[in-house]
Amino acid sequence: MQGALRDACRHVLGEAVRVTGASRTDAGVHALRQVASVATASGLPASALGRALNALLPPAVRVLDAREASAGFDARRWARGKRYAYLIDEGAVADPFLRRFAWWRPGRLDRDAMAKALAPLRGTHAFTAFCAAPGLARDPTCTVRAARLAGRGDRLVVLLSADRFLHHMVRNVVGSLVEIGRGSRPPEWLGEVLEGRDRRRAGPTAPAQGLVLVRVLYPLETAP
Repeated sequence: MQGALRDACRHVLGEAVRVTGASRTDAGVHALRQVASVATASGLPASALGRALNALLPPAVRVLDAREASAGFDARRWARGKRYAYLIDEGAVADPFLRRFAWWRPGRLDRDAMAKALAPLRGTHAFTAFCAAPGLARDPTCTVRAARLAGRGDRLVVLLSADRFLHHMVRNVVGSLVEIGRGSRPPEWLGEVLEGRDRRRAGPTAPAQGLVLVRVLYPLETAP
């Protein structure tokens, strides 16, 4: 996405620009409301820039809103939180329309146990146990503001909101939750894994395609 947006900006603005995305996503992960910042000397109105970019971008990438931001705004550094959703398809037969956007895991999971397991994640903790090896050099402390389940029929969504996320953190939490949902572990296990700070004790990493960046949060006075 970032490369496609950079190339389109260069074509429209007639200058080399740096595109800064608010969040990096792994291959296969989706974003509904990614935020990017671009500094330009062009006098082209933001609304016109958005229309021009959409005429050049690939179909999978769209500018939903373009506006002038505060001086010095940086989409990554000024972000104060992110919301993610992870979609699980529990249907006996994989829904072909969700093939690229959900983890097909046939069979009903124990949603009550999974919801109970999420409680210890709320608050400020070291999430080392849910961080992939490439991210272990970073500060593992995150503040999870919301952690809940939403489900209807064969669709189950895990919703997480935090000030920051570690590498593969959401996918590792979801992989562990599914272990609880299928009855392999008790609900209390997730909190024990969190306290143990050992990635080897957690569950497998959930597939990338079920993960969606729902929103990037900013202070009101600096929101783009």
